[in-house]
Amino acid sequence: MKLFGLIFILCVLNLTNAEIHTWYFKTGWVKANPDGVYERNVIGFNDTWPLPTLRVRKGDMVNLYLTNGFDDRNTSIHFHGLFQNGSSQMDGVEMVTQCPIPPGETMLYNFTVSDQTGTYWYHSHTSGQRIDGMRGAFIIEDHDCRYEYDEEVVLTLSDWYHKNTTELLSSYLNPSNSMGAEPIPQNLLFNDTRNNTWHVEPNKTYLVRIINLGGFVSQYLYMEDHEFDVVEIDGVGVEKNTTDMLYITVGQRYGVLIKTKDNADKNFAFMSKLDDSMLMGTIPKDLELNSTNYIIYDDDKMKPEQYIVNELNFLNDFYLKPLSKTKLFDCVDQTITLDVTMGLLSNGINYAFFNNITYIQPKVPTLVTALSAGELASNSLVYGTNTNTFVLRKNDVIDIVVNNYDEMSHPFHLHGHNFQLVARDKIPADESTVPNDHPGFPEYPMMRDTVNVEPSSYIVIRFIADNPGVWFFHCHVDWHLEQGLAMTFVEAPEELQKNPSQALTENNKDICEKSNVPTKGNAAANFNNYLDLKGQNIQLAKKAPEM
Repeated sequence: MKLFGLIFILCVLNLTNAEIHTWYFKTGWVKANPDGVYERNVIGFNDTWPLPTLRVRKGDMVNLYLTNGFDDRNTSIHFHGLFQNGSSQMDGVEMVTQCPIPPGETMLYNFTVSDQTGTYWYHSHTSGQRIDGMRGAFIIEDHDCRYEYDEEVVLTLSDWYHKNTTELLSSYLNPSNSMGAEPIPQNLLFNDTRNNTWHVEPNKTYLVRIINLGGFVSQYLYMEDHEFDVVEIDGVGVEKNTTDMLYITVGQRYGVLIKTKDNADKNFAFMSKLDDSMLMGTIPKDLELNSTNYIIYDDDKMKPEQYIVNELNFLNDFYLKPLSKTKLFDCVDQTITLDVTMGLLSNGINYAFFNNITYIQPKVPTLVTALSAGELASNSLVYGTNTNTFVLRKNDVIDIVVNNYDEMSHPFHLHGHNFQLVARDKIPADESTVPNDHPGFPEYPMMRDTVNVEPSSYIVIRFIADNPGVWFFHCHVDWHLEQGLAMTFVEAPEELQKNPSQALTENNKDICEKSNVPTKGNAAANFNNYLDLKGQNIQLAKKAPEM
């Protein structure tokens, strides 16, 4: 029986001196059996799994040394939701903001947590390693408590596979899987176990930080005879909103207050339900769609039975209001429309596309190109065809219209920014009616960094290009990312080049050298002529004609 990691948090006085947090982690394979059904190799840090929850306070500095302890594969680490202002190279995305860390090498991730608080997480951004267990919570504590509570709980949700990602990808991206059916997980995990037991006390308020750090499925989360008071999403404080149920995609986070009963007369069920609408093909008979966990007031009393609801009435994040009361950004300077489709290439493999382009890594990290291309850094051509790069001017207001023509929902995550949720609806028959400005848009839109786009639907998100750097935008379903559902923003490259803090560190250059990756050049690694893209990595197979 595994307990929640309950951590008692007191509201602290404002501190004038920032702390420096230094961590040394080495990746490697360790044995684990989190679902109690099957023992397998998972990715641990320092021979331990699950990975630790990392805690800092706003204004603190992070020094995280990541050593690649694998013999046969690269690695990286991304801090999901952190803006990385002035430190784009620390965003941790392989071949976007850094070179891959090869076996035996160590990279220092060094950055300051400037002006963010709340619930975040970290994970590998290399070849689906997150699904193999390389992920954990990253909490940024505030000096001032927004709400009163007695104890804090970190709750992680995830899906779990018995096969490793390398094996799953081999069968997934395969002509035998022409429909592109995603691998179906064997179980759901609740704080990296099944049938979790959470001990509570009567008349207490718990701040629960909920993170879906899985690789694929969204989950419904609800409790028997208890409510969630939502106070934060994706690190953004919101006006308190009470709900019975949450719908959480991979990558999303919620901060909620849970008030316990005034007595310990009985125990209650804490349920998570897999969104089975995301599953293609035959659902295994032994797949547990509803995972039962337990809110325990008294160990001497019986555990509750499974608690199933008739309707899935979950909170609509679109109508939440941020505490900042940031008004809708007006005067849109650039609108980028991204059409999401999935389909076969002529090699018989099912891929994913933004505007008929599937993402393929360049030969030089996109950030390296932006730093070394001089004036040509503002020309999107230098970043290559299949990075699907858009160059943004400093402080422009950007609209992204995502049209999801797929039959599955997709959670999209933007690195380096929060965005406003401006509009969301079904794709109309007349697509010219999809708005980029409308009097009905919210006055104070909700802001977050990961948003779900439902099947045959569109969403309009808006942000200000005020963070010079290179930022990935992608589906956070790892299977879809491996299929190429990603693109890149190069933001204010001229400002990027001028800022000394953005210059590649010596350690970063050394990692590139050890990976045999140049530290200058365009997407094809050509530096004599940045407009010469001969030799770039492109999708050689053509998109198969639709039947």
